[in-house]
Amino acid sequence: MQCITGWRNGQWGEVAHTVALLGLVVLAVKGVRPESLEGWIACPPRWVRIGQDRQRERSVGGDVAWYAGWAWMRHSCVVALVRSETLLLLAVWTGREEWEWVCLLPWASWLWRGIGVACPSWRRCVAYRGVDDLLEEGSRVALFGLVVLWFLERQQCTGDEFSVSRAGLGSVVLSPQVEITEDEEGIYHVRLPRGLELHIDGKVPFYKRMLIVFLRQLEAPEETRGSRRTRDGRTPFVRQEQLAQAFGVPQPDISRWMGYWQTQDWRRLHSRQRSDLLTLEVQQRVIDTWVQFPWWGAERLWEHLKAQGEEISLTHVEQAAQESGWSVLRKSLRRVYAISEESFRPRDEWLVSQLLAQVHELVAQLEKVGGRTPEQRMTLTDLQALSEETGIHSAPVRAPLPWVLHLEHLLFGHWEPVADDTVRCLYCGTTNISRKSMKPRLKTYVDEHGKEQTVEVYRYYCHNPACKYKTFTNLPPSLIPYSKWTLNHHLAALQLYEWSHSVYRCTGQLLGVSKMTTYRWVSGFGYQLLPVAALFGVVRSSGVIGIDEKYVLVPKNDKPEAKMKEWMYVYFAVDCYTYDLLHIEIYPYNTKKSAKAFLLALRAKGYHPRAVVTDLRVDYGPLIARVFAKAVHHECIFHALQDAHKHIKEAYGTQYAETHPEIETLRVEIDRIFSARTKRTARRRYEQVLAQRETFVTQTPHAATIFEFLERHWPKLVNAIESRVIPTTNNACEEVIRIFTQHYKTFCGFENIQTAQLYLGVFEKVYRFTPFSNDAQTRIRGKCPLELAGYELQKLPMAQLFRGLALQWPASVLGELVPNV
Repeated sequence: MQCITGWRNGQWGEVAHTVALLGLVVLAVKGVRPESLEGWIACPPRWVRIGQDRQRERSVGGDVAWYAGWAWMRHSCVVALVRSETLLLLAVWTGREEWEWVCLLPWASWLWRGIGVACPSWRRCVAYRGVDDLLEEGSRVALFGLVVLWFLERQQCTGDEFSVSRAGLGSVVLSPQVEITEDEEGIYHVRLPRGLELHIDGKVPFYKRMLIVFLRQLEAPEETRGSRRTRDGRTPFVRQEQLAQAFGVPQPDISRWMGYWQTQDWRRLHSRQRSDLLTLEVQQRVIDTWVQFPWWGAERLWEHLKAQGEEISLTHVEQAAQESGWSVLRKSLRRVYAISEESFRPRDEWLVSQLLAQVHELVAQLEKVGGRTPEQRMTLTDLQALSEETGIHSAPVRAPLPWVLHLEHLLFGHWEPVADDTVRCLYCGTTNISRKSMKPRLKTYVDEHGKEQTVEVYRYYCHNPACKYKTFTNLPPSLIPYSKWTLNHHLAALQLYEWSHSVYRCTGQLLGVSKMTTYRWVSGFGYQLLPVAALFGVVRSSGVIGIDEKYVLVPKNDKPEAKMKEWMYVYFAVDCYTYDLLHIEIYPYNTKKSAKAFLLALRAKGYHPRAVVTDLRVDYGPLIARVFAKAVHHECIFHALQDAHKHIKEAYGTQYAETHPEIETLRVEIDRIFSARTKRTARRRYEQVLAQRETFVTQTPHAATIFEFLERHWPKLVNAIESRVIPTTNNACEEVIRIFTQHYKTFCGFENIQTAQLYLGVFEKVYRFTPFSNDAQTRIRGKCPLELAGYELQKLPMAQLFRGLALQWPASVLGELVPNV
C-alpha cells in the first residue's frame, strides 16, 4: 500500500531504489557475490570457448589469450557499469560528493579480472589473487557503507526531528536547535539557540526569501559531518531539502536564490517573476524587437514573436521588460510623448504641467519674500531644448511704441514731466545723443479741425551701446511715428468704441478712417498701456472672489480638427462685492490644467481669497484646495437648483407637475432648503428630503440621481447660509460676463488667440475705469469698480475719459462723487 501511495505521489523511483538497495544489503551480509543471478543485476551467463581459438592465441604469442580476455571484458562491462553508477548515485544522495572516487572501484576490479582472463598464468599467483580480493571487498564495503549512511539520513529527515504539518498551521523542526512555526496569518516564527526568535511575514515574497537565505547562512563550528559544501565552500547548518519541505518551495528555487545572494544580484532576488529562468539572450531578443515598435504592448509583441517561431511566454516578455528597465523607460516616454505609428511628439498636457509647476514654485517664492524677489536663474534647459527640437516657440513680446510713456502720463498723470527741453532717446532715455543732420524733416499730421499740418522734426543718433535702436526722430508729444493721426484721435477711437458700445465700422466713419485702422488703434491699448496692477500694486479686494468662464469664437487657431475647434474659453475672476475684474485670461481648452493656470495667475497677482464662489464644475474643488488652501469653496446655489430641476425633468419628464404631483412637492421642498435663514433649519429640511429617497427610488430608479446630486454638493452649498461673507450665488461674476458679452458681440468673434488677448487687455482697463450706469444698484451707481475698491480716481484722466468726457475738460465738471466705502 505504501508503494502504491508513493507511485501516485510521483515517488515510485525512490521506492524502487529502496527495494533494490535492501536486496543488495541482504546479499552482502550473506556473502553472496553480486555476479550471480541474485546480485546487483540479472545478467545471464555467457560461455567463452577458449579452446577453439587456442591455435590462434598461440600464433599471437606465448601463453597470453588476448582474444579470450577481450571477449570476457566486453560481455562483463555491464556489471561494472551498473556497480559504478550505483556507488555514484549513493554518494550524491548522501551528500558526500568528495567520495565520488569510489565509483572507480568496480572498473578497477573489472579491468584486473580481464587481465587475469587474458593471462591465465597470473591467476595462479598469490599477489594477483590478493589484489583481486582487495578490490572486490573494497567495492562491497563502499556499497554497504553508503547504503547504511543513506538510510540514516532518510531516518533523520523523516523521523521525529523533522516533521511537517502544513494543513493550516505548520511547525517544522529543522534541527534540535532551530524550529519554525507558521501561524494562521502567514507569519513565520523562528526559534534559534539561546532563546533568540525571528518573526517574519511570509505573505511578502521578499521577506520569505530573505529568511531562507538567512537560515542557509547558519553554521555550527562543532559540526563534523562531511555533507556537500556550497559554492563558496561552506557547510550550512540547515539543508536545502529541509527548507524546501518546510516552506513549500521547490529546491531549485532555493538554489537559484542563493546564487543571486552570492552574486549580489538584488534585483533578481527581489523579483516576483516565475521560477523558470529568463536567459540574457532571450531578454536581448525581446528588447531589440520592442524598440522597433515602442507603441506596442506586451501582448502584441508576444504574438509577433510567436509568429516568428520564438518559443517564449507572455510572462517572459513582461519579465524581460521589467528586468532590463525597458518597462520603466517606456512608461516615462509615454507620459511625456504621444507615441504612435505615425508620430512621436511631446504631449501638450505634460508640457503644460511642467510650466505650471515652475509657475507654482515662482509664486511660492514671491509670497515667501513678500515683494519683488531678486533675479533667479532656474533650470529650464530641458524644456527649452525640447521646445526647440519640436518647433514650439513662445509668442514674442510686443515692444510698446516709443510714445507710450507720454500716453501713460496723459492718461494716468502720475509722472512728473521733464522740466527742461533736453532731447532724449525715445527707446532708452539716454541724453548721450547727437543730431544726425542739420536739415529738418517735415512731419505731416491732422489737427483737431481735420486739416493737415506740417511740423519740422530732426533725426538723432543714440550713442548708448545697450540701445538696439541707433537712430530716432524727436517728435512733439502729440504726434505718433509713422502716422499722421495724433494721440487725440487714438483716444477718441477708444472712447467711442468702448464707452458707447459701438462697432469698428461706425467708429471709423465718425473719425474718417477705415474699420481696420480703428481696430488697430483700439487693440493697441491692450499691450501699450501698463496693467492696472502696475499703477496701484495689488488692488484691494474684499476677499470673496467669483470665478466663471465663457466660450468665445476664435476661427483661426492651431487646434486639431474637432467639434469645438473654433471655440476658446475666457476665464473671469471677479470680486463679489466690488465687481472688480481681478483677472481675465483666454485659454484654448476648458480643461483642468487651464483652470489651474488661471488660479495660479490670480495668486501670482497677490490675491489670497478667504472664499471662492464657482458654479458646479467638478475641476475647481481640488484645484482651489491646492492653490488657495485657506479659502472656503462655495458653489452657486442658483446653479445648484437649476441642475436639481434638470435631474427631475430627466427622471420624470418635462410635464412632471401634471403627471407626478408628488414630484412637484419634492421640488418645492428642495427649493425651501436653500431659502432657510439658518443652517439648522436648512439641515433639517435637507434631512427630510433625503428621508424620502427610498420611496421615490423604489417607484422610479432614475430618481436616485436627484438625491445623489444633493448629497454630493450639499457640503459646498450650505456654507453660504447664515453667512455674512459668502454670497449665495455667483451673480457678480455673471454680471461682468454680461458686460463683456455686450462688447464681444459687436464683432462676433476674434481672428486668433493673439488678437483675443489684446482685446482682453483693453476690456480689463476700460471696464475697471468705467462707472456703472444710473439704473444700477444704489450701492454701485455712478462708481467704477476701482472706486468701489476704495481708490480716489476723481483726478485721474483715465476715469474722466471713460465717463464720456474729453481729456481737455477740467476735473471740476465731474461734480461731487459719492465718497468711497
